[in-house]
Amino acid sequence: MIAGAGQAGGRAAEALRTRGFQGAITLLGEEPHPPYERPQLSKEMLHATDAPVTYMKQTRDWDQLKVRLETGAAVMDCNTDRRTVSTADGRSFSYDRLLVATGTRPRRLAALENSGLDVQYLRNVEDALRFRRSIQQKSRLVVVGGGVIGLEAACAAAKNGCSVTVIESEQRLLARAFPAIVSDLVAARHRSHGVSFIFGTTVTGSTAAGVKLSNGEEIAADLVLVGIGVEPVATVADQLRLPCSDGIAVDACGRTAAPDVFCAGDAALQWSRCHGRAIRVETWANAQNQAITVAGNMIGEAKEYDAPPWFWTDQYDLNIQVAGDMREADHILRGDAASSRFSVIAMRGAEFVGALSVNAAKEMAMLRRLIAAGKHPARADLESPAYDLRAALK
Repeated sequence: MIAGAGQAGGRAAEALRTRGFQGAITLLGEEPHPPYERPQLSKEMLHATDAPVTYMKQTRDWDQLKVRLETGAAVMDCNTDRRTVSTADGRSFSYDRLLVATGTRPRRLAALENSGLDVQYLRNVEDALRFRRSIQQKSRLVVVGGGVIGLEAACAAAKNGCSVTVIESEQRLLARAFPAIVSDLVAARHRSHGVSFIFGTTVTGSTAAGVKLSNGEEIAADLVLVGIGVEPVATVADQLRLPCSDGIAVDACGRTAAPDVFCAGDAALQWSRCHGRAIRVETWANAQNQAITVAGNMIGEAKEYDAPPWFWTDQYDLNIQVAGDMREADHILRGDAASSRFSVIAMRGAEFVGALSVNAAKEMAMLRRLIAAGKHPARADLESPAYDLRAALK
């Protein structure tokens, strides 16, 4: 049984069959769609008016895989004694082993609830289609939150001719993931396309014509997109009596504290060697690869998942990739930042814990391998663009 038919749930179901599991697989999804990958919602789907939704498989393909896919089936109850899962429409499903892959939901901005403004969030297919239509019709967009989702949406809106203002509570963009040199580069690229930024302030309310800020300003808007992070969907965890303040705790194999219950994807609170603590990893790669590993463990494998976190964002002519953890570390610049093609490496003492690349995908592929392998090249070598990173893998 898999509760959650997003990317993690879908990839887990595929993996169970790939690994030879012949038993029944039921995949329960809250949305009315077959499983799909979420990056397209803020990327391809916003940049082309006719970009379709790309699904992992069509419903008939899940049938051929002998996976029972139930869409529109939000999981509301779970009983570990009876080993049953119940959905909002009153149905009950039994399980031998359960994978919780219910993901996350957007954090709401209370200051704009019932404001009368067109306030949107970007988390599912309907959200993306609605926002795409909106930026074709409306001209003044305020984005609340300068994270990846907000910035990718701002990019699409600016390229579509909207006037865009981004409100960010921190003093720079993506301060938790980017070093300042990259934050500044991204901000400059957005400004070159007409996007404005207001840092160090929050949205406190609304007017008939826009939003109020904590610094006293009022910004005109006919559309507001809120991107202030996500939180785990706690329904199943609550029923399982598992703590879920910041995700469902799992061991390296994806097992929870509940018997025969596993968790994967955005909802899982998992150990990260790069961060030195347990975190939720809200990335495409983790939703796919952790789920595949955990699916194998559900049927008797005992493989630990310890891949370093990795994500990417495309904004204008910038492809930025981040692996591991960039915070609270010494940063080594590799290449020429002025060329918009370089990497930044994060070190804690002699430990290589993270890397960021700008328009350097091939180098990032090698840096990811080094982090995953636990290699620690000499600082002088990492600082030299002439140093062949492949040598560090030997």
